[in-house]
Amino acid sequence: MQTASTNINEIMGHSQELSEFKRGTVIGRHLCNKCIREISLLLNIPRSTVSGIITKWKQLGTTATQPRSGRPLKVTE
Repeated sequence: MQTASTNINEIMGHSQELSEFKRGTVIGRHLCNKCIREISLLLNIPRSTVSGIITKWKQLGTTATQPRSGRPLKVTE
């Protein structure tokens, strides 16, 4: 049985980071000449995510997650 918070999370679109295996699978299917739409349907991942993974792989040569930009930590003396 699902709780109300689970349903809200599904509706609001809280996402999780994809595993290294799933990102590798996206690249593998891309190398097998599958289109983004086919990869998206096969792996049940949004097309924009598949496109982003492929673009990052082409630009950086890796599917590993990169550090995110953000406010630097406060340095104390």
